[in-house]
Amino acid sequence: MSSEPRTNAPVALRVIPRDQHTLSRKDISQGALRVLYRLHEAGHRACLVGGAVRDLLLGGHPKDFDVATDATPEQVKKLFRNCRLIGRRFRLAHVIFGPEIVEVATFRGTGDGEEGGDRHIVDGRIVRDNVWGTIEEDALRRDFRVNALYYDIADYSVLDYVGGIDDLHDRVLHLIGDPEQRYREDPVRMLRAVRLAAKLGFRIHPSAAEPFAGLGHLLGEAPPARLFDETLKLFLAGHGVQGFRELERYGLLQHLFPVTARVLARDAGRSVRGLIEAGLASTDARVREDKPVTPAFLFAVLLWGEVRDAAEAEIAAGVEPTLAWQRAAHRVVAEQSARVAIPRRFAQVMEEIWALQPRFEQFARKRVFRLLTHPRFRAAYDFLLLRAAESDYQRQVGEWWTWAQGATHEQIVQSLAQAQQAEPVATAHGEADAASAAAKKRRRRRRKRAA
Repeated sequence: MSSEPRTNAPVALRVIPRDQHTLSRKDISQGALRVLYRLHEAGHRACLVGGAVRDLLLGGHPKDFDVATDATPEQVKKLFRNCRLIGRRFRLAHVIFGPEIVEVATFRGTGDGEEGGDRHIVDGRIVRDNVWGTIEEDALRRDFRVNALYYDIADYSVLDYVGGIDDLHDRVLHLIGDPEQRYREDPVRMLRAVRLAAKLGFRIHPSAAEPFAGLGHLLGEAPPARLFDETLKLFLAGHGVQGFRELERYGLLQHLFPVTARVLARDAGRSVRGLIEAGLASTDARVREDKPVTPAFLFAVLLWGEVRDAAEAEIAAGVEPTLAWQRAAHRVVAEQSARVAIPRRFAQVMEEIWALQPRFEQFARKRVFRLLTHPRFRAAYDFLLLRAAESDYQRQVGEWWTWAQGATHEQIVQSLAQAQQAEPVATAHGEADAASAAAKKRRRRRRKRAA
């Protein structure tokens, strides 16, 4: 018999007293503590809940703190002047302390009782869920056991209704309730399982992973804008490489990024996979170093293989190269956006990064200096370096542009002049080899067109 608790299963509460767990108030944000204390003083039950409790018990340092309470959103708003109510699908209160937002949710019930609120389900998916309930019901309504732990501000104990403490110890992810039903209610839970596995280094229990094969296609019915948000959480939180591998492992990549899955299937030389993993590793490193990351670069990496192949096919068919790259970029972005909505402000940057790639192989003097001053040069150059694994030629091109950024105007002019010679002139930087190789490649193309 499965050990997963069902939504109608009896609740076996486990209370971990303050002196038997490692969660400390000094690790909780001041804003969250103020919300917890104010609710408690007003006679309401108030608990820190979810990922913050999980991460604190694992020794982490969460940035976001969520509160669960028996107070309704309207009651919360009366207690805090700095509060606003949001959401229709899930009614929530946001209490704002400068840059910090503490999310406060009312305990949710099963919808079987007399509690206030409303719940609406269409084709098995929850489209509105505002049925208030008890803390016991709320625990059973959460997604994973490790996310259903409560830190009670009344006595500083940790409350476990579903076996979450055991799962933290065993480093495993169990879904609460019947997995197939829970995924049908909200297909994005499959992505959350993958994201948590990548972030925590946990394994997904077979009972939670087996339905992926039959239900992965339901991701295609999730709102594309929501899938964009989930994609950022998966790839821009410092665990992108592992997240990508988990998507592939469980067969979900094809449902989230069909364009990427398609090009990987025909990527015999493995250059696309290498570029993707290198790009994600670079992003992970920037997150760890607290450097800024942009969704535009992420999506440029994930979709590059298909854009490159489509552009080359257009050029082979006689389309002018600049137009070919534009067409390829527009088509691929449009296809992917039907599944994961890519905001135009990011799509524009992606298209510029792609469009500049062939220009790195053009070594005419004016073109070189124009490219060095292009507003997107740095992002496009970083992308070029990721492409070094595609071939020795791309590696040489990347090395030349690395050298050029530190060279004087006269040194660059001299290097380009050397490239016009029939034989490459070897230098310590390899810049003449790259420029000469590029020149030879262009001459071969011209001869082919002339023939």
